[in-house]
Amino acid sequence: MMHKIQCECGSLLGHIDGKGITSRVICYCSDCQAFAKYLGKSDNILDAHGGTDIVQLAQPRLHITQGLEHLALLRLSPKGLLRWYASCCNTPIGNTLNNPKVSFIGLVHSCLDKTWLETDFGRDVAKVNTESATGEPKPKTSGLFGNVMRFFGIALSTLISGKYKHSELFTKDGAPIVTPTILTDEQLGQLKKQK
Repeated sequence: MMHKIQCECGSLLGHIDGKGITSRVICYCSDCQAFAKYLGKSDNILDAHGGTDIVQLAQPRLHITQGLEHLALLRLSPKGLLRWYASCCNTPIGNTLNNPKVSFIGLVHSCLDKTWLETDFGRDVAKVNTESATGEPKPKTSGLFGNVMRFFGIALSTLISGKYKHSELFTKDGAPIVTPTILTDEQLGQLKKQK
């Protein structure tokens, strides 16, 4: 399987290759909503209840083939997730932990080929962090246990095999290849207040 990824303007291109554990989840957390607002892309990223459709898989399966210079990085707080995006057009790419040994990425749907999303990654979509969903009635949490188990499957398989060392997002020393912008508490608070 090879699933293409690209930013909205087409400057950053890549693909996901190989087979492996994947998981789909819609995350309604306030941090994912804040990330979409930071990029000015809420309408393109968030669903009617503020959810972000995410495909989770092992980082070594992700390959950037063009426009690596456009890859940028945001942290909503000093210890927050690493949130990768294309700076050329503010398209979100995905979220990772800061520890490269937990070689996992949650790719945001807006960089994926929507016509192949279900075919390549399945129709079962978990719903998490629904307490932060917007509007009424709020969606109900579902599929959390399976999602957590697949996360551990992805993380453990790349750690045990040593494949985590082949992530294109981290240097051999374990640092992100891009220096992140880190928001202040005030900046994050302002984003979370936006409607």
